[in-house]
Amino acid sequence: MTENPTAPQLEVRSLRKSYDDGRIEALRGVDLSIEAADYIAISGASGSGKSTLLQLLGGLDVPTSGQVLFKGQPLDQIGLDDYRARQLGFIFQAFHLIPTLRAIENVQVPMLATGVDAATRSQRAEALLVEMGLQHRLNQFPNELSAGERQRVAIARALANNPSILLADEPTGNLDSVNSAHVMDLLRGIQKDRGMTLVIVTHENDIAHAAPRHIRIRDGRIES
Repeated sequence: MTENPTAPQLEVRSLRKSYDDGRIEALRGVDLSIEAADYIAISGASGSGKSTLLQLLGGLDVPTSGQVLFKGQPLDQIGLDDYRARQLGFIFQAFHLIPTLRAIENVQVPMLATGVDAATRSQRAEALLVEMGLQHRLNQFPNELSAGERQRVAIARALANNPSILLADEPTGNLDSVNSAHVMDLLRGIQKDRGMTLVIVTHENDIAHAAPRHIRIRDGRIES
């Protein structure tokens, strides 16, 4: 992959995404530039296209037309598996932890794609869970954890391969106000301390307005 050192870390050009043979237009010509270490919140009503945009930025889906570029290179021209494994950490509202794996094993899953040896995987996973304040929950299964604890395991998993970009889709959507505040404090600290790019999709106004850069989407278009 040939990177352009002067290009934005992520860039979206004339991005469109349709479903149901074009009858549903989730995105309608979106342009967006994201620099390294940016902290951005994307908000909008349900069905506005914000989660679709995040999935396209993360290479989890492909656009109907337009491009997503990483450091000047279109995602469809680079190794998507390697991009997702090494550059991205993804946090979901529903956590998506594997129910048959313990917390420390869930955190190790992304490392399997990058060839990290077993001892290093275990050490790194434990260190990340300790960082999340879960040193006493390493060997618990997801159904033995609270919602807040599950989301902290999911954050640790997203950091497993030391990505440069963290994408979070409604990371507080299943949490009460106390756990929501804790998770947002963690994410802000991670972004600042590690110099990572953080893009959060949220419907919560206080979270959106707290971000240094706030983008609103309405009917598949960026309003601001």
